[in-house]
Amino acid sequence: MKNSISPDRNVQPAVSIPDRVELPLAEVHNMAGGVKLYCLPAPGYGVVRVSFVFRAGSSWQDVPFCASATANNLAEGSSTMTSQQIAETLDYYGSYFDVSIDRDWSVVTFVCLSKFFGQTMGLAREIVLDPIFPEEELRTYCDKSKQTLTINRMKVDFNARELFSRSIYGAAHPYGVSSPAERYDDLTREDVRRFYASHYTAANCFVVMSGDIDESHIRTVGELLAAMPTGDAGERPAFPEPCSISSAEMPFPDAVQSAIRVGRVMFPRSHPDFIGMQVVASVLGGYFGSRLVRNLREERGYTYGAYSAMVNLDRSGYFAAATEVGARFTEDAVAQILVETERLRNEPVPEEELSLVRNIMVGEVLRILDGPFGVADVTIENIQNGFDNTYISSFVEEVRRITPERILELADRYLAPDALTTVVVGPQQM
Repeated sequence: MKNSISPDRNVQPAVSIPDRVELPLAEVHNMAGGVKLYCLPAPGYGVVRVSFVFRAGSSWQDVPFCASATANNLAEGSSTMTSQQIAETLDYYGSYFDVSIDRDWSVVTFVCLSKFFGQTMGLAREIVLDPIFPEEELRTYCDKSKQTLTINRMKVDFNARELFSRSIYGAAHPYGVSSPAERYDDLTREDVRRFYASHYTAANCFVVMSGDIDESHIRTVGELLAAMPTGDAGERPAFPEPCSISSAEMPFPDAVQSAIRVGRVMFPRSHPDFIGMQVVASVLGGYFGSRLVRNLREERGYTYGAYSAMVNLDRSGYFAAATEVGARFTEDAVAQILVETERLRNEPVPEEELSLVRNIMVGEVLRILDGPFGVADVTIENIQNGFDNTYISSFVEEVRRITPERILELADRYLAPDALTTVVVGPQQM
């Protein structure tokens, strides 16, 4: 029997973080109507994912809730199939369909076995190219969504998110607006059909396909795109300038906790300081052992968790730190968040702590990129922000070389107390 040396279980294995993360560049095909198809082949997986990405987020709508209603009713019936027939056919082939929507984009995704790709794309034609938005299904959707929104607005954290957006952008800004739940009652089938006709077009679309791709798959998608209306990309009306206020409060007398948000309007991912500010946000509250968690949870027992992040939008971005605390701790919790932002502005981050943050951030990138569908998700985000997949290498390199002095400079520039907006929703007001 061959001798072997067992590892010493008392010695922690060395952490190995790569210097570079190379992501394959997508193969770009210019399809009918000017739609770009980005292909990420991963032979041998036996599955294919196709994501149709449209400039059709909520900031494009002129009728409240119209964008989300359109996206979520695409599969509720076509001119030849009912919603039940669509759902049963997807189930029969073991295919998966999903939609997601944010302020700027709507993403319609299909996942299927390679051998059923043609059948699944046949259903994609019904869903993407021929939705009829039946009145009965639309009214059911609106009633359910109205009820869900009403329930969510009984929660302090949901109200804090909405109030924070209004407070940093302004109530009339497309990124800050929040409408009464009753506006679902006013939404009409014609509103949805008009939004669909304007935004679900070739001029507003790109497609990312990943997995076990061959030439026949590309041809099939090309035939679908050839039938898509060309449309007009158009331009959104000029956004108003953000209209930030220093603080806002919303009383919730019966709540047992307060939801807190502290932050400010920043810039989109294309800004040269965005990655550096992601590191700043990670040091402050980007992982479980971060400064906010140690301060508010471990040392004071105010909360189960706290976090901070840089949030990217198409035409803007913002920084936010957030937590929920017991009502009686509200005032000091806000004070402690500001204490931690001031530490970042005045004290260099110790190299040991910064090394940990670097490793966590790079490790998170590696986790996300585990598999072809994760690569596709990152590719979509890169395209939305005007990058190709070399951005990931640039991101990792900048994170790895950032210094305590650079963090100090960024925090001092962007996290001054008078630049931050504080929002509190809960029973105890400041």
